[in-house]
Amino acid sequence: MAAALLVSCNPKKPKQETAGKKVITVSILPQRTFVEKIAGDEYEINVLLPPGVNPHSFEMLPAQLKSISKSVLWFRIGHIGFEYSWKDKIIQTNTSMKVVDVSEGLDLIHEDEEQHGDHTHVGGIDPHIWISPQRVKQIAERMAGELTLLNPANGPVYQKNLETFLQEIDALDAQIKNELKPFEGRKFITFHPSLSYFAKDYGLEQLTLEFGGKEPTPQHMAEVVEMARKENIKAIYIQSEFDKDHATVFAKEIGGTVIQVVPLDPNWAENLQFLTRVLVENF
Repeated sequence: MAAALLVSCNPKKPKQETAGKKVITVSILPQRTFVEKIAGDEYEINVLLPPGVNPHSFEMLPAQLKSISKSVLWFRIGHIGFEYSWKDKIIQTNTSMKVVDVSEGLDLIHEDEEQHGDHTHVGGIDPHIWISPQRVKQIAERMAGELTLLNPANGPVYQKNLETFLQEIDALDAQIKNELKPFEGRKFITFHPSLSYFAKDYGLEQLTLEFGGKEPTPQHMAEVVEMARKENIKAIYIQSEFDKDHATVFAKEIGGTVIQVVPLDPNWAENLQFLTRVLVENF
């Protein structure tokens, strides 16, 4: 009885708020991988775009706004449409959260550089910068710097992890260059222009079926079909989040196949290796 009284008079203290991890928000899954490569599991990572969701039809959920309200930092990817649509709402949800655009200072692909100018992105800039290993090196360096500002005591750890990650990226880049070198100048077709930076980095030429950010017109479809037959292209690559109907019709027209790719795969390095392999197999 005495023991019971002691327990009742000395209730357990509630956990301190500082026991929880700080929250960092990122826009897409590959960014979560980059942060974890540098900071390990030190932070809770809130990803805005859930797995399998089309970024062009993304609608933010109330639970995500709750995570944003707890975030100390938001790493934007840059010029992706849903960031523009939700930016004001996100910032209003947490005015004390630092916002960092990781595309700043990068060599970006502008609309007039794209093949035939056959698609548009917000601001006329292709947002798919994470498909380029060399640009990811710059993104990782920027992230490590911001994380060091957030927690200076762990700066040396972040720097050491960054150096390891950069070495991994260089090895991946060298591997991809070696495998794609025999195919420099070759064309490939995507439904949505998500592989522009990859094509530019490795001397390839991306053509797209999507026109002006909209479904392809019959005229444009016919033009690309004719070009594919002339170049003996037998595959069209489409993101897993997109409807396959037009790509399937196109594949039948050229006697080819539809190949699904996942640019937003969190297994970033393995995904680029897979992309390289399927391109080589279908050239």
